[in-house]
Amino acid sequence: MNILVLGGTRFFGKKLVELCIENGHDVTILTRGQSGNPFGTAVKQLIVDRDDHDALENALAHTTWDIVYDNICYSPNEAHTICELLKGKTKKLVFTSTLSTYEVDGKMKKEEDFDPYHYQILMGDREEFSYGEGKRQAEAVLFKEASFPVVAVRFPIVMGEHDYTRRLHFHVERILHDQPISLPNIDAQMSYITDEEAAEFLYFVGVTPIEGPYNATASGAISLKELLALIEEESGKRAKISLVGGDEESQSPYGVQADWYMTNAKAEKAGFTFSQLRDWLPNLVKTLVKQLQ
Repeated sequence: MNILVLGGTRFFGKKLVELCIENGHDVTILTRGQSGNPFGTAVKQLIVDRDDHDALENALAHTTWDIVYDNICYSPNEAHTICELLKGKTKKLVFTSTLSTYEVDGKMKKEEDFDPYHYQILMGDREEFSYGEGKRQAEAVLFKEASFPVVAVRFPIVMGEHDYTRRLHFHVERILHDQPISLPNIDAQMSYITDEEAAEFLYFVGVTPIEGPYNATASGAISLKELLALIEEESGKRAKISLVGGDEESQSPYGVQADWYMTNAKAEKAGFTFSQLRDWLPNLVKTLVKQLQ
């Protein structure tokens, strides 16, 4: 198949491109060029800033795609432009969405907890919205305006050795260096997925005849208390936890007020089998502790 990936040079986007190449597809990546091209001649590369409408239109002129993966859409304006420029040019769009489309209210999230088909659209650029609201608006635009099938993949926090956000790394480093970690609720449970599994699911929904929103997460959830205990056990050090106050540098990027996790039942019913969170998380923690000690 002929596949276009917007944002495919790092983390799970890079693994998605590698998976598409391994499966014999013709892959083109569209990037600003700032992260280079780690795939060499194995892919074609379009260097363009997606916020430059005319440049993006020129880049996509005279092209057709079996699947387009959009990992870097964060606003309704960006979603509207993609709907406009890909009209008649793709058989499917797979949009990387997020757990952040759901409220943090302590309840396990299923797809119908956010309905993009009936959500009021407010047009604007990414800086005009929070991350979660920008993704909600983008989903609403894509499902209402696209002339082609759309899948919105709602990921929780994605983990991996090469996570450029270094969110799990943050907790390991703070504990190793005896630095405090501030968080609002140490018992709050969250969902996670590995970068490899995230890529595998994106590939799956691209080549499978399904559409609509899908949660994609490893099975199970874990509290921050349990996660920090894994780091403590592996490092032999005690975490210094602050549940009140704390400076900006000590704030946990996993800090939430209440449970915030999702079910993957719909995706598994569609034919994808997810890993068990507790099968791989201890090994990932072990790897990071060894790297960062």
